[in-house]
Amino acid sequence: MKNIFKTAIFFLSLIMMSCGSDENTQVVDNSKPITVKTSVVTANGNNSFVTVSGKIQASNSANLSTRMMGFVNKIHVKVGDKVRKGQLLISINNTDLQAKLAQVNAGITEATAAYNNAEKDYNRFKNLFSDQSASKKEMDDMTADFEMAKARLEAANQMKNEVNAQFAYTNIRAPFSGIVTSKFIKKGDMANPGIPLIAIEIPGAFEVIAMVPESEISQIKSGSIVDVQVKAIKQNIKGTVTEVSTSAKNTGGQYLVKVLLNKTDAKILSGMFVTVQFPVEKTKTVSNMVLVPIDVIITKGQLSGIYTISQSNTALLRWLRLGRTYGNQVEVLSGLSENETYIVSAEGKLYNGVKINIQ
Repeated sequence: MKNIFKTAIFFLSLIMMSCGSDENTQVVDNSKPITVKTSVVTANGNNSFVTVSGKIQASNSANLSTRMMGFVNKIHVKVGDKVRKGQLLISINNTDLQAKLAQVNAGITEATAAYNNAEKDYNRFKNLFSDQSASKKEMDDMTADFEMAKARLEAANQMKNEVNAQFAYTNIRAPFSGIVTSKFIKKGDMANPGIPLIAIEIPGAFEVIAMVPESEISQIKSGSIVDVQVKAIKQNIKGTVTEVSTSAKNTGGQYLVKVLLNKTDAKILSGMFVTVQFPVEKTKTVSNMVLVPIDVIITKGQLSGIYTISQSNTALLRWLRLGRTYGNQVEVLSGLSENETYIVSAEGKLYNGVKINIQ
C-alpha cells in the first residue's frame, strides 16, 4: 500500500513539473526587421483647384475619308510613316469616273463645234443686219442660237470640272505634313462615303480633352495655366485652357474643356490618360483635407489601404475610404487622421505584423 502511494506521488510530481515547464516556454521571434521610410499625414485646407480626368490628343489631326464609293486599289503608306502635304496615301478604283470623263470630253467636243458654228452665223448675220440685209427677227433668232450654244459649252466645261473634282476623292492625299497614326481599311475593301480610311496627325503638338461636371464648369476660365499629370509616364506638364464649352446638350451634363500642353521632351502620345488640375477662386472656407500620395495606397479588389505603424513597432495595414484625386495625391475620407505616421517605402515585402525598422 505504501509503495502504491509513493508511486502516485511520484507521477503527480512529474505532471506538475511538466505543466510548469510548458508555462515557462516562450516562442522567440528572430526574424529580421524590415527597414522602412515613413511620412506624417498633413491636412490641406486650401482646396483651390478642381481636378478631372482627361485624354491626350494631337492638336492637329485628321481622319480622312472619301465622297466616292469604290474598291481600294492600293494603300501607299503604313502606320508610323512620315508624310508630306499632298502626298498620295490611298488610291480608290475610278473606272466609272474615267468612263464619265470620256463622255464629258465627247460632249465638250460637240458643244465646241456647235458654238463655233453658231458664232460664225452670228457674226455673219450681225454684218447683214448692219447693212440692213437681215431683219431684226432674224438677228434676234441668231443671237439666241449663239447664246444657247455658248451656254451649252460652258455647261460641258463645268461638268468636266465636277468630274475632275470627283477624281480627287479617289486619290486620298495628305492635307498637311505629319505621321500616319491609324489605317481603317485594307487593299480590296470597299470604301464608302464619309467612313474614315486613314488618320494622320502632326507630332509634337498635343492638347488634352477633359470633361468637367456642371457643378464646377463655372469656375473654369479660358487662359488659365493648369497642371497636367500624365499617368503613364508619371510626369507633370503645364498647359493652358484654350476652350471651354458652354453647352452639355450632347455630353450628358459634362462640359468639354480643351487644354493646350506646353512643349516638352516628355514621351507623351495621343490617347494617354491624364489628370488635369484647374486652379479656381476659393469662394468659401473648407475643412482640412487629409491627403496622401497615390503611390502609397495598397489596393486589394475593391478595398484601398495604407501601411501604418503599430504600438509594437510592426506594420499594420489600415483600410481607408478615399475621396477625390488631386494631382498625385488622394483625399482620405476616413481611416487615417492628421499627424499620423504611414509607411512610404520598404526594403522588403510588407505584411501585417512584420517587424520594421524606421530609417
